[in-house]
Amino acid sequence: MKIAVISNGAQSLLNFRGPLLAELVRRGHQVLAFAPDHDDASREALGKLGCTAIDYRMSRSGANPLREFGVILELRRLLAQHRPDLCFSYFIKPVIYGTLAARLAGVPRRHAMIEGLGFAFTEGRGQNARRRLLQGVISALMRAAGKRVDRMVFLNPDDMGEFVDRKLIAQDKAALLGAIGVDLDEWPQLPFPPGPVTFLLAARLLQDKGIRDYVAAARLLRRQHPDTRFLLLGGLDDNPAAIARQEVEGWVAEGLIEWPGHTAVKPWLAQSHVFVLPSYREGVPRSTQEAMAFGRPVITTDAPGCRETVDEGVNGYLVPPRDPAALAEAMRRFLDAPDLIPALGKESRRLAEARFDVHRQNTRLLSLMGL
Repeated sequence: MKIAVISNGAQSLLNFRGPLLAELVRRGHQVLAFAPDHDDASREALGKLGCTAIDYRMSRSGANPLREFGVILELRRLLAQHRPDLCFSYFIKPVIYGTLAARLAGVPRRHAMIEGLGFAFTEGRGQNARRRLLQGVISALMRAAGKRVDRMVFLNPDDMGEFVDRKLIAQDKAALLGAIGVDLDEWPQLPFPPGPVTFLLAARLLQDKGIRDYVAAARLLRRQHPDTRFLLLGGLDDNPAAIARQEVEGWVAEGLIEWPGHTAVKPWLAQSHVFVLPSYREGVPRSTQEAMAFGRPVITTDAPGCRETVDEGVNGYLVPPRDPAALAEAMRRFLDAPDLIPALGKESRRLAEARFDVHRQNTRLLSLMGL
């Protein structure tokens, strides 16, 4: 078959969908990899996987109605030109635009995956009017796409339940995957480093990722545990919930955190003892799966998607969202009893092997797509 995979970024195709693309090619399918930001490096890397890079224009944060409608028309033209047998879209915008365009272009089979509901569907303090407006627009468009998709795959039961309850997708078209997964060979269990206990949060610098809660927890712990390291990895963002550079640099100047910026996660994860993600909502976070594969205990929130990665007291702890005091108390457990770290880290690796093997998850995903 000829299969069009529609994404919002070339790097997500390579970093998050690489094993899936390779598996499709291994099974004999011709794969067209759509992204709005291909460059020579991504085209070459996709070519080595056996895929063809296809460019289209889309702004990840754009909100101009005429321009956004133009994305659907461009995708329709490209899909009609290449005539795939199946279209698979992921992330909110590609799911909406790709599904509607595929229907207009006469693509016979249309599948989609919701990796997380993002800013519009995350309950937040402030920006409520904007969230409600975005949620209304996205819901209307997603309902239209839901009527034209063959199957929509979700990573956690909360997201699937919300889409079904809002009548964005019919129950018989919705399917639960559980997680994207990680390559456990590329993310082997690593020994813990010497030195003081080190916490790591790796995420886009958004309020909804709980960045400020993490910093507030660090402030609560810093006085009694001055040697503890609090690492924050992630780049600045243009999302409405983004945190400004000045605020992050202020935290660094205050001595609360170390911020290497947007950089490779593995070297920093190797320096860490405990992974922290106080996010308000996720699909099933890839960063946490990687940390678990490395054998790191996890502290995260009892929120959609996040709670799928922790068995309370087994490989880590769940805390309420937006509660820096509870987060600090969970972190304090590891500071007061560092012997917990290797025991819970071992359980993280075991759970990663049981739940988050990318090859097993890809087999399930392809089965859900009828492949």
